[in-house]
Amino acid sequence: MNYKKLFKTSNDRAKMLRKLRFVPDKLMLRMQYRIKLHRGLHLRKPVRFTEKLQWYKLHYRNPVMRECVDKYAVREYVKSKGLEDTLVRLYGRYDSVDDIDWDALPNSFVMKTTHGGGGLSVAICRDKATLDIERMKRRFRFNGTEVESDIGGREWAYYGIKKAIVIEELLVNEQDPEAGVNDYKLLCYGGKPEYIIVDVDRYIGHKRNFYDTDWNDLHITSDCPAIDRKIEKPGNLEEMLRVASILSKDFPFVRVDLYNVGGRIYFGELTFYPWSGYVQFDPDKYDFDFGKEFELRKYRPDEIQTR
Repeated sequence: MNYKKLFKTSNDRAKMLRKLRFVPDKLMLRMQYRIKLHRGLHLRKPVRFTEKLQWYKLHYRNPVMRECVDKYAVREYVKSKGLEDTLVRLYGRYDSVDDIDWDALPNSFVMKTTHGGGGLSVAICRDKATLDIERMKRRFRFNGTEVESDIGGREWAYYGIKKAIVIEELLVNEQDPEAGVNDYKLLCYGGKPEYIIVDVDRYIGHKRNFYDTDWNDLHITSDCPAIDRKIEKPGNLEEMLRVASILSKDFPFVRVDLYNVGGRIYFGELTFYPWSGYVQFDPDKYDFDFGKEFELRKYRPDEIQTR
C-alpha cells in the first residue's frame, strides 16, 4: 500500500492520523511500519535500526529530550555543554507570527517552528524585499499552542512542546548560494559518533551520501539519490566528531546535525527519531549495521521513566 497515493497532502495525512488517535501507540507503530516498510515490526528483540527507533519511541523517556527537540530550548542545552560558539545567531523567538517585527529583521534569515522536524515548517528568506509577508503569516499561524501527543509517528519527545517561531541567521554556501550549505548528520551512540550522513543541494535537488568516521563512502542510498560528485573530507572533521560526542553522550542514540561553513562548525539540531524510523536502506544490511551500536538492554522501561 502506498499511503501517499491515498492521502496526497500532509494535511490529509494529518487528518487521517487524528481520526486514528484512539489506536494505542504500539499497534499504530506496527501498522505504520508494515505499511511503509512492508515487513513486520519486532519489538521484543529489535535488531534493525528502524526497529530500535520504534522501541525508542515507546520506552525511552529521558525528559531532557523534550528540551533538545525544541529548536529554541536546545540552545540552552548546547550552551550547558560549553559549545555556545557553535550556535547560529538568533534574531528572535516569537509565540505568534503576529508578534514579529518584520522591519527589524535583516535582509536574509531562516524562519522555523520550535516543534518542526525533518525540514518541516522551515522557510528561507534570501531577500526581504521580495518576501510575501502575508503568505508567511498564513504558513506559520498555529492551530493550538502545543504539539498533540497522539498523531504522526508517535514520537514521545515532541509531546506537549509549546509551539513558537525562531528566526536565525541564514548560513550561505558561498560557492553556490542557491544550493544551501552542506548538512552533516552524525549518528551517535552513547556519545560515540559512528556514521556521517551528508546532505547537499537541499534546495536544488536534494542528494545524500553515507560515510564512516574515516570518511569512507559506504555507498548507501535511502530516501533520496546519492551525491553525483566527490565530497571532500572536512579539514576539521575531528572537531566535528568531538562536538557530536559531547552533545550525544547523554543518550543511547541521537543524530547530531551540524553545518560546516568556512571552516567553522555550527549546531543544527538533535534528532532522536530520524526518518521516524521508516526508511529503507539499500543495501538492506545497513539497517542491521546501524542498529548494532544502538544499545537498549540496559534501559528497562520502568527505570527510564525517572531519568
